[in-house]
Amino acid sequence: MTYDNNPDIKAGNNMSSSDSNTDDVEAGRYGPLAHINTAESRVPAFGGEFQPGLYRSPKNRKIANPAPLGLCGFALTTFMLGCIQMNVRGITKPNIIVGPALVYGGLVQLLSGMWEMAAGNTFGATVLSSYGGFWISIAITFIPGGFNIIGALEEADKGSPILFYNSFALYLMAWFIFTFLIMLCTVKSTVAFFSLFFVVDLSILLIALAYFYPNAHEMPNEGLMKAGGLLAFLGAFLAWYNAFAGIADNSNSFFIVPVVHFPWSEKRRSARMTKTASEGA
Repeated sequence: MTYDNNPDIKAGNNMSSSDSNTDDVEAGRYGPLAHINTAESRVPAFGGEFQPGLYRSPKNRKIANPAPLGLCGFALTTFMLGCIQMNVRGITKPNIIVGPALVYGGLVQLLSGMWEMAAGNTFGATVLSSYGGFWISIAITFIPGGFNIIGALEEADKGSPILFYNSFALYLMAWFIFTFLIMLCTVKSTVAFFSLFFVVDLSILLIALAYFYPNAHEMPNEGLMKAGGLLAFLGAFLAWYNAFAGIADNSNSFFIVPVVHFPWSEKRRSARMTKTASEGA
């Protein structure tokens, strides 16, 4: 998040030194929002806080920002999925993703979603908790010999994997719909925030289609699978980008990653109005 050009920040930096320590703790001015004047009612959308629109600054914040943790859990697991889908280094079996999907992308992301609920962020709580459940369910599906989901479906289809492909594709299509609805909530936010959900949504769609339309050898469509893996790979780095934006500030980093707002966002509209008013004066 860019702090230097924010008038709210400049106002917050005028606090007297006697108020700095005690007031910062009591008012919750720490973490990614450390340099924002919390007396202001609302601040712009910010992917690092997993806030897709204008929101109120926390005044009595007693927990850290859980969004970067959830984003990192999603990013790492999605990165591994993308590599497997693209057959990087000849890896074709998804077994290695079971552990991260259960623990980091699953449990840890689910917990971060619960902390978002405690922080009062409905969007973050819904999305992070949901994708935590998504990765746990993926791990359960692909645990070798565990729940025998794949084996049971292949047995029901007389040894053919098509029944599993169709079942798994329907499952992914449900997540495509969910991600699309979530993406609609980010069109007034930042470019990086919106792009994360846009890329992930396309990735899920392509992977679902790869299972819906297998090749003549009863294998998922290789072209669609690799395309979906490439988008998943890109989505992982977008999630890491937003996570870094939520962690880095002037106290721990020499630079702050840029946050680009859409032209139709409240932030850009306010900037245009301010510029017009100053030119008119």
